[in-house]
Amino acid sequence: MTVPYSTAIAEHFRRPRNYGPLPNATANAEGVNPLCGDRVRVAILVDADGAIADARFTANACAICVASASLLTERLRGMSRDDASRLTDEDALMMLGGGVPAARKRCGTLPVEALRRAVRSLDQAEDGRGRA
Repeated sequence: MTVPYSTAIAEHFRRPRNYGPLPNATANAEGVNPLCGDRVRVAILVDADGAIADARFTANACAICVASASLLTERLRGMSRDDASRLTDEDALMMLGGGVPAARKRCGTLPVEALRRAVRSLDQAEDGRGRA
């Protein structure tokens, strides 16, 4: 029998980690893929030292997108906000363990796009308060 997705995709879609709202989030952002209808919201809680203390997600999305968000939020805990902002689309696809068809790559990168948007919102808020 041929499995359509990697083990990581199947596992994190069936049993997503960190799924649900994060009421005390420092920042959150939503990503939408208008081509397939995927929606994912990534929320992060940043501590006083700039490290991500918690990360959660909610989604109405395909298996690839949900798995990507689950893997991403697992990886974020303890990561600095700056390091999180530098995660690339390729990083997101590597976490999925391969096997993402070219036509579905956006599904795998949507959560990291939302994460980068959330971190930018923190940077913009601090810039508005006079961050150097």
